Amino acid sequence: MSLREIARFADVYEAELAGAFLASHGIDVTVTERFQTTVDPLMQRALGIRLMAPASTVEEARALLARVRAGEFATEDGDDLEEMDGGTRAAGTVMALAAFAAGGFWGNSLPRRFRPVAWQGMLLVFAALVAAMIAIVLAAELILNPP
Repeated sequence: MSLREIARFADVYEAELAGAFLASHGIDVTVTERFQTTVDPLMQRALGIRLMAPASTVEEARALLARVRAGEFATEDGDDLEEMDGGTRAAGTVMALAAFAAGGFWGNSLPRRFRPVAWQGMLLVFAALVAAMIAIVLAAELILNPP
């Protein structure tokens, strides 16, 4: 039994969902490159995640996936997730920018011993501490010696 490619996905989770959908319709599928891309997620974009099936079921599987993309299996209810409000989106953006400034986005493909030291994060924390100390000294000066 030779396997042929049904579809290629950029995300392992989307490939797994498509594979589960096809399996529920009686088509035996295999998700390839699953383990390499979970070890190094950057490889998902390079390799892609392939969905493989026996040659005899490829056309039926592709037809089912085309029907899914066309929305044939969608329900009237839509998604059960609520729309994100502006405050939550703004808070997430501020946290992401703070993590970036503190050196939190290094990626996960390098071992810790090869990662550069997050000097920008240390510098940001040091600058914040100096600014806080200056503010405290100025406030104490104004309170103890009013103009």
